[in-house]
Amino acid sequence: MKAHCLFKLLEWTQSKPCSVTCGRGTKQRDIVCMQQNLTQVEDEQCSHLSRPRTQKACRAGACPSWKANRWSECSVTCGIGAQSREVYCRLKGTGRVSEELCDARVRPATGQPCLSPECHHYMWAAEEWHDCNVTCGEGVSSRNVLCVDTRMSPVPSSMCDPLTKPPLHQPCHQPSCQFMWMTGAWTQCSVSCGVGYQQRMVSCSVLPSPANPHPYTVGALSAHTHTQCQGPRPLDVQQCQLAECPVSPYWKVGPWSKCSQTCGAGVMERRVECLTSKHLPSKACHPSERPESRAACRLRECEVFSTCREVQMREGLRKDGEHFLKVKSRILQVYCAEMHTGFPKEYVTLRSSQTDNFSEVYAYRLQNPFECPFNGSRREDCQCRNDYPAAGYTLFSRVRLDISSMRIITTDLQFSQTVLGRPVPFATAGDCYSAAKCPQGQFSINLSGTGLKVAETTKWVSQGNYVTVKVHRSEDGTRIYGRCGGFCGKCIPHPHSGLLVQVH
Repeated sequence: MKAHCLFKLLEWTQSKPCSVTCGRGTKQRDIVCMQQNLTQVEDEQCSHLSRPRTQKACRAGACPSWKANRWSECSVTCGIGAQSREVYCRLKGTGRVSEELCDARVRPATGQPCLSPECHHYMWAAEEWHDCNVTCGEGVSSRNVLCVDTRMSPVPSSMCDPLTKPPLHQPCHQPSCQFMWMTGAWTQCSVSCGVGYQQRMVSCSVLPSPANPHPYTVGALSAHTHTQCQGPRPLDVQQCQLAECPVSPYWKVGPWSKCSQTCGAGVMERRVECLTSKHLPSKACHPSERPESRAACRLRECEVFSTCREVQMREGLRKDGEHFLKVKSRILQVYCAEMHTGFPKEYVTLRSSQTDNFSEVYAYRLQNPFECPFNGSRREDCQCRNDYPAAGYTLFSRVRLDISSMRIITTDLQFSQTVLGRPVPFATAGDCYSAAKCPQGQFSINLSGTGLKVAETTKWVSQGNYVTVKVHRSEDGTRIYGRCGGFCGKCIPHPHSGLLVQVH
């Protein structure tokens, strides 16, 4: 019967190191058979036990490897040459290391032969000179010159040496030329009546000869060839007189005015009138021939500012007027007011009619405030009296804009007109008509053409008793219509957020 034995495993770290210094290898460890009292015995005593493994895989870090750069160009442009490249030992993450760390047996080659196309010899071949380009006087003769190989076959000119190329042109001499003035036919008169002019072609040409039976105009061989013709040069322009023209009206234009804008796009104008030959007003001028009386102009590009205060400081302006300001990344037309003070104000000019921008507190009051006659429609033949002291009707041509908060200051009435009763702030309506959801007060906002719209976050709140608020908004937010009222009440934009607007 075998004694109780067991294998004792020595730690891997106590065994032999990895079998390689880089890359993948193996590690070894020793195994001994021991009794329970830790006395070593013969391995046969542990033969009934499964023997543990004595080795395992190990990694000793990355190995250096050979790195080869690109081959250089061939040392010759034709025939057999050589090319080389740089080869070095590299360790990843470190760079170049000693070549002794790489296997010299697998070192890539640093040189190799190269074969470029077979070398050829090229030369210039000149053809015979052509005939002189003139039949008399000084001229030029030309010829073709080609680049050819040893078999006299044409090749691209770049294959031959440009410094040895034979000349393509040479001067040539012919008998002296005889010259004469040649004239063409006169053109028609430039006018259909009255005094005009007509023209003809005049040239200094070579006289015909047996070698040249047709005369031809002297070419550009000399800048003074026209002096070779004898006698004065014939006229090439002359006056012509036709029948007197009938008297007819004509369009007279005045000088252009100054540009309407000192910067940016503007308009300039001039006076255009129809006059007779005696300079009297007429209506007989042809409308299609009327000159333009207006034209676009642009003196310079405008510098864009953000506030009226910037316009005042940078441009030195002290006069109220419209200006283009940059508002929330958009260029809008804004009216600058009180420019003569240290605190100019910005106003938005309402482009629609004043009837689209008004505020009303209705003046009539029902004798029975708990009814809603005529199904809510406004009629003055109701059982009512016109005595509400807060009533008023105000029209607005401009509204003040706080550019920093993008809020319309509804209580600024500088550019408003109260046509009835007391002034009513912008975007406000009310009445003292009925407590039965029968509002008669109205307000209207129309920002079309201003580049602004009422923000969706703008809300109206009620003030007073039994107040009904009905506010309708257009799809694009540029128009708002509201009906508000109650038993002495009104609606106003929310007092905390106010009447907020956005660029449209």
